[in-house]
Amino acid sequence: MRKRFFVLLAFLFLSVTYSQSGINRFLKPSDTLNTSRRNAVVISEVSLATLTLLGLNQLWYADYTKSSFKTVNDSREWRQMDKFGHVFSSYQLGRLGANALNWAGVGRKDQLIYGSTLGLGFLTAVEIMDGFSDEWGFSWADMAANAMGTGLYVGQELLWRDQRLLLKYSFHRTDFAQVRPNVLGDGLAEEFLKDYNGQTYWLSANINSFLKLDFIPDWLNLAFGYGADGMLTGNPNDPSFENQQRISQYYLSLDIDLSRIKTKSHLLKTIFDVLNVIKVPFPTLELNSQGQLKGYILYF
Repeated sequence: MRKRFFVLLAFLFLSVTYSQSGINRFLKPSDTLNTSRRNAVVISEVSLATLTLLGLNQLWYADYTKSSFKTVNDSREWRQMDKFGHVFSSYQLGRLGANALNWAGVGRKDQLIYGSTLGLGFLTAVEIMDGFSDEWGFSWADMAANAMGTGLYVGQELLWRDQRLLLKYSFHRTDFAQVRPNVLGDGLAEEFLKDYNGQTYWLSANINSFLKLDFIPDWLNLAFGYGADGMLTGNPNDPSFENQQRISQYYLSLDIDLSRIKTKSHLLKTIFDVLNVIKVPFPTLELNSQGQLKGYILYF
Protein backbone atom coordinates (compact mmCIF):
# COMPACT_ATOMS: atom_id res chain seq x y z
CA MET A 1 0.00 0.00 0.00
CA ARG A 2 2.76 2.42 0.99
CA LYS A 3 4.70 1.57 -2.16
CA ARG A 4 1.70 2.29 -4.38
CA PHE A 5 1.16 5.55 -2.49
CA PHE A 6 4.70 6.72 -3.25
CA VAL A 7 4.35 5.60 -6.87
CA LEU A 8 1.15 7.65 -7.12
CA LEU A 9 2.86 10.69 -5.59
CA ALA A 10 5.77 10.33 -7.98
CA PHE A 11 3.37 10.06 -10.93
CA LEU A 12 1.46 13.16 -9.84
CA PHE A 13 4.68 15.11 -9.33
CA LEU A 14 5.97 14.18 -12.78
CA SER A 15 2.60 15.01 -14.36
CA VAL A 16 2.47 18.46 -12.75
CA THR A 17 6.10 19.14 -13.64
CA TYR A 18 5.52 18.11 -17.26
CA SER A 19 2.32 20.15 -17.42
CA GLN A 20 4.05 23.27 -16.10
CA SER A 21 6.93 22.68 -18.47
CA GLY A 22 4.49 22.45 -21.37
CA ILE A 23 2.73 25.66 -20.31
CA ASN A 24 6.08 27.43 -20.00
CA ARG A 25 7.09 26.32 -23.49
CA PHE A 26 3.78 27.58 -24.87
CA LEU A 27 3.98 30.95 -23.10
CA LYS A 28 7.63 31.59 -23.95
CA PRO A 29 7.90 34.26 -26.68
CA SER A 30 9.25 32.95 -29.95
CA ASP A 31 12.79 34.03 -30.89
CA THR A 32 11.86 34.08 -34.57
CA LEU A 33 8.65 34.64 -36.47
CA ASN A 34 6.18 31.87 -35.71
CA THR A 35 3.59 32.17 -38.47
CA SER A 36 1.05 29.91 -36.78
CA ARG A 37 1.20 32.01 -33.62
CA ARG A 38 1.06 35.25 -35.61
CA ASN A 39 -1.97 34.07 -37.56
CA ALA A 40 -3.66 32.96 -34.35
CA VAL A 41 -3.03 36.38 -32.78
CA VAL A 42 -4.33 38.29 -35.81
CA ILE A 43 -7.43 36.12 -36.21
CA SER A 44 -8.17 36.27 -32.47
CA GLU A 45 -7.80 40.04 -32.25
CA VAL A 46 -9.90 40.72 -35.36
CA SER A 47 -12.58 38.28 -34.24
CA LEU A 48 -12.77 39.63 -30.69
CA ALA A 49 -12.85 43.24 -31.87
CA THR A 50 -15.57 42.49 -34.42
CA LEU A 51 -17.70 40.54 -31.96
CA THR A 52 -17.29 43.26 -29.33
CA LEU A 53 -18.36 46.01 -31.74
CA LEU A 54 -21.34 43.95 -32.92
CA GLY A 55 -22.26 43.27 -29.31
CA LEU A 56 -22.05 46.96 -28.43
CA ASN A 57 -24.23 47.81 -31.40
CA GLN A 58 -26.92 45.33 -30.38
CA LEU A 59 -26.79 45.55 -26.59
CA TRP A 60 -25.87 49.21 -26.08
CA TYR A 61 -26.57 51.43 -29.07
CA ALA A 62 -29.76 49.62 -30.11
CA ASP A 63 -31.59 51.16 -27.14
CA TYR A 64 -31.01 54.67 -28.48
CA THR A 65 -32.13 56.34 -31.69
CA LYS A 66 -29.68 56.77 -34.54
CA SER A 67 -28.73 60.21 -35.81
CA SER A 68 -26.60 61.81 -38.45
CA PHE A 69 -22.94 61.98 -37.51
CA LYS A 70 -22.29 64.69 -34.92
CA THR A 71 -19.54 65.78 -32.57
CA VAL A 72 -19.76 66.85 -28.94
CA ASN A 73 -17.50 68.70 -26.53
CA ASP A 74 -17.49 66.69 -23.31
CA SER A 75 -14.03 67.70 -22.14
CA ARG A 76 -15.31 69.13 -18.84
CA GLU A 77 -17.55 66.26 -17.81
CA TRP A 78 -16.80 63.98 -14.84
CA ARG A 79 -13.80 66.16 -13.96
CA GLN A 80 -11.96 64.45 -16.85
CA MET A 81 -12.10 61.03 -15.17
CA ASP A 82 -13.58 59.49 -18.31
CA LYS A 83 -10.68 60.92 -20.32
CA PHE A 84 -8.18 59.29 -17.98
CA GLY A 85 -10.12 56.08 -18.60
CA HIS A 86 -9.62 56.50 -22.35
CA VAL A 87 -5.88 57.06 -21.92
CA PHE A 88 -5.63 53.99 -19.69
CA SER A 89 -7.68 51.75 -22.00
CA SER A 90 -5.78 52.77 -25.13
CA TYR A 91 -2.44 52.21 -23.40
CA GLN A 92 -3.36 48.80 -22.01
CA LEU A 93 -4.92 47.53 -25.25
CA GLY A 94 -1.84 48.68 -27.14
CA ARG A 95 0.44 46.97 -24.65
CA LEU A 96 -1.61 43.80 -25.00
CA GLY A 97 -1.45 43.94 -28.79
CA ALA A 98 2.32 44.49 -28.85
CA ASN A 99 2.96 41.73 -26.29
CA ALA A 100 0.83 39.28 -28.26
CA LEU A 101 2.85 39.92 -31.42
CA ASN A 102 6.08 39.68 -29.43
CA TRP A 103 4.94 36.23 -28.24
CA ALA A 104 4.52 35.29 -31.91
CA GLY A 105 8.06 36.42 -32.74
CA VAL A 106 6.96 39.41 -34.83
CA GLY A 107 9.63 42.08 -35.31
CA ARG A 108 9.73 45.09 -33.03
CA LYS A 109 8.77 47.57 -35.77
CA ASP A 110 5.65 45.60 -36.67
CA GLN A 111 4.80 45.21 -32.99
CA LEU A 112 4.64 48.98 -32.71
CA ILE A 113 2.78 49.52 -35.99
CA TYR A 114 0.20 46.74 -35.77
CA GLY A 115 0.18 45.79 -32.10
CA SER A 116 0.46 48.95 -30.05
CA THR A 117 -2.16 50.72 -32.18
CA LEU A 118 -4.78 48.10 -31.30
CA GLY A 119 -6.29 50.29 -28.59
CA LEU A 120 -6.38 53.41 -30.76
CA GLY A 121 -8.00 51.54 -33.65
CA PHE A 122 -10.64 49.81 -31.55
CA LEU A 123 -11.55 52.90 -29.51
CA THR A 124 -11.75 54.99 -32.69
CA ALA A 125 -14.35 52.56 -34.03
CA VAL A 126 -16.33 52.90 -30.79
CA GLU A 127 -16.07 56.69 -31.01
CA ILE A 128 -17.45 56.66 -34.57
CA MET A 129 -20.39 54.58 -33.35
CA ASP A 130 -20.93 57.23 -30.66
CA GLY A 131 -21.01 59.82 -33.42
CA PHE A 132 -24.05 58.19 -35.02
CA SER A 133 -25.94 57.87 -31.73
CA ASP A 134 -28.42 60.54 -30.69
CA GLU A 135 -27.51 59.94 -27.04
CA TRP A 136 -23.79 60.67 -27.38
CA GLY A 137 -21.61 61.96 -30.19
CA PHE A 138 -18.08 61.79 -31.53
CA SER A 139 -15.74 63.41 -29.00
CA TRP A 140 -12.45 64.91 -30.11
CA ALA A 141 -11.43 65.02 -26.45
CA ASP A 142 -11.90 61.24 -26.27
CA MET A 143 -9.84 60.81 -29.42
CA ALA A 144 -7.05 62.95 -28.00
CA ALA A 145 -7.05 60.81 -24.86
CA ASN A 146 -6.94 57.63 -26.96
CA ALA A 147 -3.97 59.00 -28.89
CA MET A 148 -2.20 59.91 -25.65
CA GLY A 149 -2.50 56.36 -24.35
CA THR A 150 -1.08 54.86 -27.53
CA GLY A 151 1.58 57.57 -27.68
CA LEU A 152 2.72 56.83 -24.14
CA TYR A 153 3.39 53.21 -25.02
CA VAL A 154 4.97 53.81 -28.43
CA GLY A 155 7.02 56.77 -27.24
CA GLN A 156 8.65 54.79 -24.46
CA GLU A 157 9.45 51.91 -26.77
CA LEU A 158 11.11 54.29 -29.23
CA LEU A 159 12.93 56.24 -26.53
CA TRP A 160 13.95 53.54 -24.06
CA ARG A 161 12.80 50.17 -25.47
CA ASP A 162 11.23 49.81 -22.05
CA GLN A 163 8.03 50.78 -20.25
CA ARG A 164 9.45 52.86 -17.44
CA LEU A 165 6.12 54.63 -16.95
CA LEU A 166 3.10 52.41 -16.44
CA LEU A 167 -0.57 53.33 -16.33
CA LYS A 168 -2.45 51.56 -13.56
CA TYR A 169 -5.90 51.49 -12.02
CA SER A 170 -7.39 51.14 -8.55
CA PHE A 171 -10.94 51.21 -7.25
CA HIS A 172 -12.90 51.47 -4.03
CA ARG A 173 -16.66 51.51 -3.54
CA THR A 174 -18.49 54.76 -2.74
CA ASP A 175 -21.99 55.75 -1.63
CA PHE A 176 -22.73 57.66 -4.83
CA ALA A 177 -23.63 54.55 -6.82
CA GLN A 178 -26.55 53.93 -4.46
CA VAL A 179 -27.98 57.33 -5.39
CA ARG A 180 -27.75 56.78 -9.18
CA PRO A 181 -27.24 53.04 -9.78
CA ASN A 182 -28.44 53.34 -13.39
CA VAL A 183 -25.52 55.68 -14.16
CA LEU A 184 -22.84 54.80 -11.61
CA GLY A 185 -23.47 51.07 -11.45
CA ASP A 186 -25.64 48.60 -9.59
CA GLY A 187 -23.38 46.17 -7.75
CA LEU A 188 -19.62 45.83 -7.50
CA ALA A 189 -19.00 44.64 -11.07
CA GLU A 190 -20.83 47.62 -12.62
CA GLU A 191 -19.47 50.14 -10.13
CA PHE A 192 -15.93 48.97 -10.92
CA LEU A 193 -16.46 50.24 -14.47
CA LYS A 194 -18.95 53.08 -14.03
CA ASP A 195 -18.45 54.85 -10.70
CA TYR A 196 -15.82 57.48 -11.42
CA ASN A 197 -15.92 58.54 -7.76
CA GLY A 198 -14.20 55.32 -6.73
CA GLN A 199 -11.69 55.11 -9.56
CA THR A 200 -8.08 56.26 -9.42
CA TYR A 201 -5.72 56.32 -12.39
CA TRP A 202 -2.00 56.11 -11.72
CA LEU A 203 1.20 56.98 -13.52
CA SER A 204 3.65 54.52 -11.98
CA ALA A 205 7.33 55.35 -12.58
CA ASN A 206 10.08 52.80 -12.05
CA ILE A 207 12.62 54.43 -9.75
CA ASN A 208 15.74 52.52 -10.74
CA SER A 209 15.09 53.02 -14.44
CA PHE A 210 15.86 56.69 -13.82
CA LEU A 211 18.09 56.89 -10.72
CA LYS A 212 20.00 53.56 -10.53
CA LEU A 213 20.05 53.34 -6.72
CA ASP A 214 21.53 50.12 -5.31
CA PHE A 215 19.47 50.19 -2.10
CA ILE A 216 16.13 50.32 -3.97
CA PRO A 217 14.76 47.08 -5.49
CA ASP A 218 14.31 47.12 -9.25
CA TRP A 219 10.58 46.47 -8.95
CA LEU A 220 9.78 49.48 -6.74
CA ASN A 221 7.87 52.35 -8.37
CA LEU A 222 6.79 55.84 -7.39
CA ALA A 223 3.14 56.39 -8.32
CA PHE A 224 1.20 59.59 -9.01
CA GLY A 225 -2.57 59.23 -8.99
CA TYR A 226 -5.62 61.23 -10.01
CA GLY A 227 -9.20 60.77 -8.87
CA ALA A 228 -12.38 62.75 -8.29
CA ASP A 229 -15.24 62.68 -5.82
CA GLY A 230 -18.73 64.08 -5.28
CA MET A 231 -19.99 63.43 -8.82
CA LEU A 232 -23.53 62.29 -9.57
CA THR A 233 -23.61 63.60 -13.14
CA GLY A 234 -21.13 64.32 -15.88
CA ASN A 235 -22.26 67.93 -16.18
CA PRO A 236 -21.39 69.92 -13.04
CA ASN A 237 -24.35 72.25 -13.68
CA ASP A 238 -27.01 69.58 -14.09
CA PRO A 239 -30.22 71.08 -12.60
CA SER A 240 -31.42 67.63 -11.51
CA PHE A 241 -28.58 67.35 -8.99
CA GLU A 242 -27.61 70.73 -7.63
CA ASN A 243 -24.95 71.50 -5.03
CA GLN A 244 -22.67 68.62 -5.92
CA GLN A 245 -19.47 68.88 -3.87
CA ARG A 246 -17.17 67.87 -6.72
CA ILE A 247 -13.44 67.77 -6.01
CA SER A 248 -10.29 66.56 -7.73
CA GLN A 249 -7.83 64.39 -5.82
CA TYR A 250 -4.09 64.04 -6.35
CA TYR A 251 -2.19 61.11 -4.86
CA LEU A 252 1.40 60.16 -4.11
CA SER A 253 2.24 56.57 -3.29
CA LEU A 254 4.56 53.64 -3.91
CA ASP A 255 3.84 50.76 -6.27
CA ILE A 256 5.30 47.50 -7.54
CA ASP A 257 6.12 46.82 -11.18
CA LEU A 258 5.34 43.11 -11.22
CA SER A 259 7.00 42.68 -14.62
CA ARG A 260 10.38 43.44 -13.01
CA ILE A 261 10.17 40.63 -10.47
CA LYS A 262 12.75 38.12 -11.67
CA THR A 263 11.48 34.63 -12.45
CA LYS A 264 12.29 31.98 -15.03
CA SER A 265 8.68 30.82 -15.14
CA HIS A 266 6.84 32.15 -18.19
CA LEU A 267 3.59 31.22 -16.47
CA LEU A 268 4.40 33.56 -13.59
CA LYS A 269 5.56 36.24 -16.02
CA THR A 270 2.21 36.04 -17.79
CA ILE A 271 0.29 36.22 -14.52
CA PHE A 272 2.37 39.20 -13.39
CA ASP A 273 1.79 40.90 -16.74
CA VAL A 274 -1.98 40.53 -16.40
CA LEU A 275 -2.03 41.77 -12.79
CA ASN A 276 0.29 44.67 -13.56
CA VAL A 277 -2.65 46.84 -14.65
CA ILE A 278 -3.71 47.12 -10.98
CA LYS A 279 -2.01 49.52 -8.57
CA VAL A 280 -0.67 47.66 -5.53
CA PRO A 281 -2.03 49.17 -2.27
CA PHE A 282 0.55 51.18 -0.31
CA PRO A 283 0.56 54.06 2.19
CA THR A 284 -0.67 57.11 0.27
CA LEU A 285 -0.87 60.88 0.55
CA GLU A 286 -3.81 62.77 -0.95
CA LEU A 287 -4.09 66.48 -1.74
CA ASN A 288 -7.48 67.56 -3.05
CA SER A 289 -8.67 70.65 -4.91
CA GLN A 290 -9.98 72.14 -1.65
CA GLY A 291 -6.45 72.21 -0.26
CA GLN A 292 -7.01 69.34 2.18
CA LEU A 293 -4.13 66.95 2.84
CA LYS A 294 -4.98 63.38 3.87
CA GLY A 295 -3.01 60.24 4.57
CA TYR A 296 -3.96 56.58 4.18
CA ILE A 297 -2.24 53.57 5.71
CA LEU A 298 -3.28 51.62 2.61
CA TYR A 299 -5.11 53.17 -0.33
CA PHE A 300 -6.82 51.31 -3.11
